[in-house]
Amino acid sequence: MNKTNNKSPNIDEYLNSYWIKSTQETDYPPLDRDINIDVVIIGGGIVGITAGYLLKKQGTKVAIIEASRIVQGATGFTTAKITSQHHLIYDKIINSMGLDLAKQYANANESSIEFMENIAGELNINCDFERLPAYMYTGRQKCIKDIEKETQAALSLGIKARYIDKLPIDLKIEAALVFENQAQFHPRKYLLPIAKKIPGDGSYIFENTEAVEIEKGNTVTITTNKGKKVKASQVIIASHFPCYDGMGLYLTRLRPQRSYVIATSIQEIFPKAMFINTEEPGRSLRFQNDGENQLVLVGGEGHKTAHEASFKGHYDNLQGFAQSIFNVKDVLYKWSTQDYITLDKVPYVGKITSSEENIYVATGFGEWGMTNGTAAARILTDKILGRDNPWERVFNPSRPFTATAYKKLFTENFDVAKELIISKIKSGEDEVNINPGEGKIVKIDGDKYGAYKDEDGKLHIVDITCTHVGCELKWNDAERSWDCGCHGSRFTYDGEILEGPATHKLNHYNEGKNKIDLNL
Repeated sequence: MNKTNNKSPNIDEYLNSYWIKSTQETDYPPLDRDINIDVVIIGGGIVGITAGYLLKKQGTKVAIIEASRIVQGATGFTTAKITSQHHLIYDKIINSMGLDLAKQYANANESSIEFMENIAGELNINCDFERLPAYMYTGRQKCIKDIEKETQAALSLGIKARYIDKLPIDLKIEAALVFENQAQFHPRKYLLPIAKKIPGDGSYIFENTEAVEIEKGNTVTITTNKGKKVKASQVIIASHFPCYDGMGLYLTRLRPQRSYVIATSIQEIFPKAMFINTEEPGRSLRFQNDGENQLVLVGGEGHKTAHEASFKGHYDNLQGFAQSIFNVKDVLYKWSTQDYITLDKVPYVGKITSSEENIYVATGFGEWGMTNGTAAARILTDKILGRDNPWERVFNPSRPFTATAYKKLFTENFDVAKELIISKIKSGEDEVNINPGEGKIVKIDGDKYGAYKDEDGKLHIVDITCTHVGCELKWNDAERSWDCGCHGSRFTYDGEILEGPATHKLNHYNEGKNKIDLNL
């Protein structure tokens, strides 16, 4: 088959998320006064919106506070698969945690598919929800055994799974397994109508409202970036990476990882199915109808945040993969996302520490936030309402570490320490000689800074010491951001926070307005 690409525009013309571009922006107000509430939820993604809706239905007064706009964080940059097939996880959980906890994990995610379908039906939400099979495949003989073991593990947990040797798509494989009756959807079309059900009768959604300080107690006090205070008897921290640690040491137990997606139009008809491979580099495939085209979403290329020399090449790799399978007509969207991965690949959902009674956390969903995030919202809703939940033990943030998790704990934190030291040794360039659209680390008066020249020729200089724990930032040439290789904080070229645990922006200098002499 002759694979062709008829158009390849500059990456910056379409570095965006289809989910966000195809829906209207929200406009909830910022918090402009002090309030008292039953439950405050920090974060307006799938966990926060779902939990807020469920609690509001039960008569609880809730307030969601979101640092930017709701459903524009990780939930707005997903591949939006609704599946209990989470790579090769069930055989691992059975071996490390036992059959009972593995069954809890499987049931939580299988149940979440049905739950989301029911919510969409009850509220008459047109969110492109569609039931489809999900295939996991390998092109390597050495991975056949992994597929066989995962198939048996899934079957032992009651999941409808089958081992197969051929896919309904033009991919040469050695083995595959299929989970039946999975699903996909448009996440913002699903969540934005749900969000509209929350405000009113003493409940609120506040955007552009950042939690900067949490004072624990029987009544928790949250101070925002504008100095306003929210007092609540219960708090859910659903801010992707916890904005408050509570001595739970989440910094040491979460690994930040970036992955990439391109949305293409192709000449062929994509099969009614979803696909993902087992090996590296990762490859994910699904379709999405946008009203005019059948988009094919090609994802993968995962790596630890800021641990690459260049980032634009990941999009090229995905495009090359798409062209090896399809007649690609166009690449219409490109975006990337950041996931946080736990030591044992199971999210942390529950009390932030075993001693806390009214502060809850939901984090570490890896690449599977749609079902895990929905399950997390349901678990935390039950906890707050004093109800038992059948899945809470497997997600408990205070669960014992397995031997494998202990090894990863050491490896990840050794990597953080190494990154902190090595980044301070690396030298920058001695001149601010930069083309428009380019960023680099430079030396000015012997000190290192981050420099970026925008398309108008304006030079932006920032400190490149991460405001979180002091690691040195790296320039991300795909998204024009400064990224931290330790814990995943990311900043715009002019120093504003994009995501991660950092709570303070970078110092930003402009020519003629600061102490730095840029006339080099």
